[in-house]
Amino acid sequence: MQLKANLQKDILVAKDTLPDDTLPDVSDEFNYYFDRHNVMDEGYEMVAAFANGKRLEIAPAKKLSVWNIGTWRHRTHEGTTLTLDSLGATIVATFEDDSIKTGLRIDSTGTYQGDFKETMAHGHGAYITNDCYFEGHWTDNKRDGFGIQLLTPSDNNPRLQVGEWKNNRFWGERMKYTSERIYGIDIARYQHGKGRHKKAINWQQLCINYLGRKTHKNVHGTANYPVSFIFIKSTESTSIRNQYYLSDYTQARKHGIPIGAYHFFSLKTTGAAQAHFFIKNTKFQKGDLPPVLDVEPSDAQIKAAGGPEKMFQQIRVWLRLVKKHCGVSPILYINQGFINKYFAMAPDIKQNYDVWIARYGEYKPDVRLAFWQLTSDGRVKGIHGDVDINVFNGYKSQFNNFVANKSIK
Repeated sequence: MQLKANLQKDILVAKDTLPDDTLPDVSDEFNYYFDRHNVMDEGYEMVAAFANGKRLEIAPAKKLSVWNIGTWRHRTHEGTTLTLDSLGATIVATFEDDSIKTGLRIDSTGTYQGDFKETMAHGHGAYITNDCYFEGHWTDNKRDGFGIQLLTPSDNNPRLQVGEWKNNRFWGERMKYTSERIYGIDIARYQHGKGRHKKAINWQQLCINYLGRKTHKNVHGTANYPVSFIFIKSTESTSIRNQYYLSDYTQARKHGIPIGAYHFFSLKTTGAAQAHFFIKNTKFQKGDLPPVLDVEPSDAQIKAAGGPEKMFQQIRVWLRLVKKHCGVSPILYINQGFINKYFAMAPDIKQNYDVWIARYGEYKPDVRLAFWQLTSDGRVKGIHGDVDINVFNGYKSQFNNFVANKSIK
């Protein structure tokens, strides 16, 4: 017995990702991925194959015996068989000893193809809908483990996600920390001790030797990384200055470490007043990294200041004035919660400014970013107490390009 024509058509279409005439240009997503990764990163080869058009293909026989359609009381399924799952979705699969090994399952939203356990997606498989292609590991019908997902929504804003899924939720990349990464720190007065117990930084000894204890870090070898960049707090609001800023700035330049300054933003005064205060009290020399605006208000503070739109109005003013003064676009420092709740409200800022994100979990943030602050309790030889540790989103060549193209001229 031959399959119905419409079912055959669905199965053949499922072998591709999306029809060519509906697929938006995704080259920018792949270019960004390959610009920030190398073969050391998990899944790199899978992404390279995917970018070159490789897709998972399951091709069961197109013709079935009538005995292999449906469920039979006294006959086991063997070979290519047509059946249904508990929700009525059509499955065309290869059976061995009455158990599905691989096949296709067509439901109301898309097509799954790959390994099965009973009638559930389980093992390696791909799921295709009109605006999404996912390929990776499944457990009991849920994305679970490493995978790659290409989102192609109707708004022509494609998105590539590569990393770990748990219970159908994307968590992000699990980064391998190796000596090939580019690490740095950010410091303030706290790195000089508390109260009367002042501590000097030993600039000759600087070396990152611990990535924190709060969350697991996938360190390959022993953590022993040079400090390749430093951001120093300069000012806060319109009245607070870091008394160690100038001396730390001078020492960092003396030791040839790329350095930048950051301002801690307040919602209690205007962005213009804070920009002028930061400019007045901060050094901007040729070769310095872009200045940073540190934005980490609570929900209550945002509400008290008039809401997200008013907050972003003042942030835009600060960014514009500082860019005008130093000639380069500042970096925006924000945390994962801020991104999840507010960042979509300011697409212009998201598009025009690099992001430095604070996220202390195991997984790399799922945003385009310049720097990632991965822990607040790292250790650096030469500095007393805990230190914020950061990693550049890329490797040496990308970091060198960043310094060359985005530093102050």
